Amino acid sequence: MAKKEITFGKIFHDGFFKQNPVFVQFLGMCPTLAVTGSVETALGMGAGVIFVLVFSNLIVSLIRNWVPSEVRIPVYIVIIAALVTILETVMQYYVLDLYLALGTFLSLIVVNCLILGRAEAFASQNNPVKSAADGLAMGLGFTGGIVLLGFFRELFGKGSITIWGDLGIQIIPEAFQISIFAQASGAFLVFGILVAYINKIKFRRLDQSEVA
Repeated sequence: MAKKEITFGKIFHDGFFKQNPVFVQFLGMCPTLAVTGSVETALGMGAGVIFVLVFSNLIVSLIRNWVPSEVRIPVYIVIIAALVTILETVMQYYVLDLYLALGTFLSLIVVNCLILGRAEAFASQNNPVKSAADGLAMGLGFTGGIVLLGFFRELFGKGSITIWGDLGIQIIPEAFQISIFAQASGAFLVFGILVAYINKIKFRRLDQSEVA
């Protein structure tokens, strides 16, 4: 049976919806729950993950035919670690406040199973262009997920949305803010609500397709 061709449309559809790293595959939960206290930190982590995903996928695809299968995982980890080191250096130099806000979780991108998983499951089996596109799609899906979490946590927990640094928009008065959303437990609460809502939409579509 011939292998079904992977199109760019399918790659991005999977990254955003069918295999969304946050709400479907539940990958990278540590940064998902830890850095979503604000939209700004969520965007910063998302940008970092996109950078590492795109370039790790690209490099793995380029060297896939020269790396022995016995050592492929250690090689992938070294590549990811090198990219994270570059990312940390650049962020520390240009956006120090964001670098300090992300803290240890920036370094933990190295052990994010999403990045290693895409290198093994996709980049090691596909050409560089599609591998880079897969990294971009999954990275954007991940970023969209954590930014959505950050938006609701910051909006209801702090009543505002941070645009950059101390610049923000106050939307909800202090008397109507729900402080639990700004706390660690609020991350689990908002995440659970969003997953439940997404699953509701998914099952509704499945029921409609069966009826049709």
